[in-house]
Amino acid sequence: MRCLRRMKLKIRVIHAAMWMVFLLVFVRVDFRFGLKDFFDVSPPKICACMSCVMEPQEDQWFMERYDSQVPKLMSRANSNISMLTNKWWMRLQAFQTVNLSEIVDPLFSLFRDEEHYNDSSPDRCRTCAVVGNSANLIRSHYGAIIDNHDFVFRMNRAPTKGYERDVGDKTTHRAIYPESAVDLENSTHLVLLPFKVLDLQWLISAFTTKNITRTYSQVKPTIKANKDKVMIINPEFMRYVYESWLKKQGKYPSTGFIMLMLALHICDQVNVFGFGASANGQCNRRSKCIEDGERVR
Repeated sequence: MRCLRRMKLKIRVIHAAMWMVFLLVFVRVDFRFGLKDFFDVSPPKICACMSCVMEPQEDQWFMERYDSQVPKLMSRANSNISMLTNKWWMRLQAFQTVNLSEIVDPLFSLFRDEEHYNDSSPDRCRTCAVVGNSANLIRSHYGAIIDNHDFVFRMNRAPTKGYERDVGDKTTHRAIYPESAVDLENSTHLVLLPFKVLDLQWLISAFTTKNITRTYSQVKPTIKANKDKVMIINPEFMRYVYESWLKKQGKYPSTGFIMLMLALHICDQVNVFGFGASANGQCNRRSKCIEDGERVR
């Protein structure tokens, strides 16, 4: 009886072994498991886009320069600029009539005083197009692609009317300074680049007394724009772009380059258009060539 039991046990063991060999050889069951098979060990998403500006980067060059803590848009709270920034900023100005501290109160009594675009989250995917003024956009047919972005940044007097097929007709932000000022649609943000204290005085005047008609050249005494959509680039951000990204090349960063940097700091995904070489192969003197439609981050 005992021998019969042992025989049955051996038969069962042999059957089990044969089935195991069959599964391994013919069905190819893989018994290699790791933590990733039971838990999500991937790093948390920074944003809801397929790729995000602030994702961990392998590009050491980019990460060495990028600083998300630099104040980007001016408010009453961050208007007390550092001595280093004040010294650099003063060198850009032919003359100075008043100190920045004297402008802050009237400036933010007139315009909205708030911290803009501090709303990043894993659920947000803010796409931005920075549209340069290069003639290489002509016949590009990028208009619909540009307009499909959440934010569309344009600079100075770059026209859209008559060129919609190539450059689009959507403008959410237009960067200007007094000498390049244009009238804006009610839905467009006016982004002032203050290269001098007088630029801030002109901004106040343009919406109130309209008595400033000249800086180093003739300027518009007033402009059509939505007062509640006025934003001002912080001089701290301008110096940061100049020193960290341009490595002090030239005297100051261009309007287009500052806006590209602003987009990289407030958007989740950035595409650039019209920053490439012109027909004769020349690049912008203050920035490297970037192919039209290239995703920066």
